[in-house]
Amino acid sequence: MAVIGRLFAIFFGFLVACIVASVVVLYAIFFPEMNDVSFDVDQGAINLILGFGFILVSGFALMPALVIALVTEAFSIRHILAYAVAGGFAGLCCYLGFIPFDTVNMTFNGIVRRHLEVMVGAGILGGVIYWMIAGRNAGAWRSPSPNASSAPPPMPR
Repeated sequence: MAVIGRLFAIFFGFLVACIVASVVVLYAIFFPEMNDVSFDVDQGAINLILGFGFILVSGFALMPALVIALVTEAFSIRHILAYAVAGGFAGLCCYLGFIPFDTVNMTFNGIVRRHLEVMVGAGILGGVIYWMIAGRNAGAWRSPSPNASSAPPPMPR
């Protein structure tokens, strides 16, 4: 049962991290001239946040995040820096997924440095949010429950 609970925590942490990363990307790339924060929520902005978040969830961040979640759960990695670096890597993978690749010259065409920095930064923030929700207890499902005795049962006579 603990594994099923961990799967729900991983899924929820991934969804929240993608939504937070999409908010960062939305405000940094789509509204770069915005210098004051207002709490007047426009329905178009909410639609952009949800749409961009679902683009991230749909496949660009899913595979890197799945690999990262499997590695951190398998090795019980719970350090926040590991999740920040892994989130930055996932953000880099997401950005490079949007950029066309020239197979003749073996280069990416059209990399905008600011957009790359925003995506990596959003990935780092997403990794930290994921750590706050699910990463702090990575691999905890394998540890014995506190009610279990540490001594083996007595041998039959």
